Amino acid sequence: MHCYRTHTCGALRPSDVGASVRLSGWCHRIRDHGGVLFIDLRDHYGLTQCVVDSDSPAFKAANTVRSEWVVRLDGRVRTRPAGTENAELPTGAVEVYIDELEVLGAAAELPLPVFGDLEYPEETRLRYRFLDLRREKLHANIMKRGAIVDSLRRRMREGGFFEFQTPILTASSPEGARDYLVPSRVHPGKFYALPQAPQQFKQLTMIAGFDRYFQIAPCFRDEDARADRSPGEFYQLDIEMSFVTQEDVFQAVEPVLHGVFKEFAGDKRVTDVFPRITYADAMLKYGVDKPDLRNPLLIADVTAEFAEDAVEFKAFKGVIKSGGVVRAIPATGAATQPRSFFDKLNDFARAEGAPGLGYVVFEEVDGALTGKGPIAKFIPAPILARIAEKTGTKAGDAVFFSAGTEAKAAALAGKARIRIGDDLGLSDKDQFAFCWITDFPMFEWNEDEKHIDFSHNPFSMPNFDHDAFLALGEGDDAKILDIKAFQYDIVCNGIELSSGAIRNHKPEIMEKAFAIAGYGRDVLEAKFGGMLNALRLGAPPHGGIAPGVDRIVMLLCEEPNIREVVLFPMNQRAEDLMMGAPSEATPKQLRELHIRLNLPEKKA
Repeated sequence: MHCYRTHTCGALRPSDVGASVRLSGWCHRIRDHGGVLFIDLRDHYGLTQCVVDSDSPAFKAANTVRSEWVVRLDGRVRTRPAGTENAELPTGAVEVYIDELEVLGAAAELPLPVFGDLEYPEETRLRYRFLDLRREKLHANIMKRGAIVDSLRRRMREGGFFEFQTPILTASSPEGARDYLVPSRVHPGKFYALPQAPQQFKQLTMIAGFDRYFQIAPCFRDEDARADRSPGEFYQLDIEMSFVTQEDVFQAVEPVLHGVFKEFAGDKRVTDVFPRITYADAMLKYGVDKPDLRNPLLIADVTAEFAEDAVEFKAFKGVIKSGGVVRAIPATGAATQPRSFFDKLNDFARAEGAPGLGYVVFEEVDGALTGKGPIAKFIPAPILARIAEKTGTKAGDAVFFSAGTEAKAAALAGKARIRIGDDLGLSDKDQFAFCWITDFPMFEWNEDEKHIDFSHNPFSMPNFDHDAFLALGEGDDAKILDIKAFQYDIVCNGIELSSGAIRNHKPEIMEKAFAIAGYGRDVLEAKFGGMLNALRLGAPPHGGIAPGVDRIVMLLCEEPNIREVVLFPMNQRAEDLMMGAPSEATPKQLRELHIRLNLPEKKA
């Protein structure tokens, strides 16, 4: 017999009744029924009920064990008494009568319980993460994460992709976030950087002649934590392809994500064909470039309606005269809501920095559509009808209004859309609703510095005739700001899973793009000389994307916080409370690295 176990704690079934077995695991729960002890023994694979009474030679030893002690026990499998079966456990029809028990690892008083679902402070949970991971839900999340990663890998290989590993120690490059720097001992005063993403390496892999690359890639960014982003490090499904168009990338990636979500979505539906939504349409209809399509409400632009001379609502008139817009958010069936519904939405808008949310409630009087509410009297009936037509509303519905600069009006309307959809129960939460966002603007106007700047990824290929692009010059600002990029995002349930692009593989186009944004050739050579040199030596058209693994798992585990799906996460201050990182270096380590600290003065 094996020294620790003949079976796991999830293996025994009625067919094992009468067998002598050996189990090892943690004492999950101990129940004393007056001379009879029940020990629920748990390991990675499951849980088995074990029983010992005063007639057993193991009774004395069993009386000493406590929760989370690790024990080895020998015994005989028997059928549970009628009426005590547990249909929720695979082992719920049997139990083990304990003949012998050995303590393998005693446990001190626990800082947090493993049994049950009691909420504990995050600091305690992270400091004792190894205990937290013993809890059923978190343990299941981590196992599900591993299965999801396996599925991603399998589907990528089936799609003709090959897995590569790119360097972890590399050079610093400005990619939008702060680098983690690693001092070099053998090169005093010089530093490596941990990669924010394998972006340049995967492009160089294409230039080297490999055709389809993927990697479950670790990425490191010195940035603040968010609910859907781990501080310090995260993982992404990094993908790059050669000789492809934007549509080729969509056709390669969409089946992978659809398949993984179908595999792990349970009873939830998954979008069969991901709709393509332009950035402009997303900002207009959803108020955000990460639309949650579970919500059926669509925002409409009603600037023209409020600009009519017949409309007397001066607050919106002033906004329009100053170059602003008015957006309308429909609220299906809101007419039956109490006054508190409308008051709470006004309070919500004020909390967002707006004066409030004007609204109109539509009703039918003598067969005609009319409006009531704070601003309805300022809007003539024909214009109310046009607003109703634009927003798809009817009697019994309401429309809320957001006014301001285009960006501010869109932002408030987008948040109000989500709030209204949730409050009215209109959002269908029983699905994973995917979409592609396309046609991002290549450039934008930097109002603070009064010049044209990159809007998103500076290395995307402009969706513009290349000869005409190279010919752009002074006085062409309007044309430049209208240029779209071959850049795209994939969004699920209002969460951006990744950004991607067809890369700018032509050095002259890249130089021109950076020149338009005010970066001279010397700056480009200094920061991206290696990539430029590679592009000058025969680069294929290529593109890719990098869906976030942590966010995929978070969605499929239905967890609101990414720390619930990461094995050993840091806290929001990028600290590992369990291992004590970051920690101070010793004087010897600093001398070897030729580093002298220049710490900020401590505040009194």
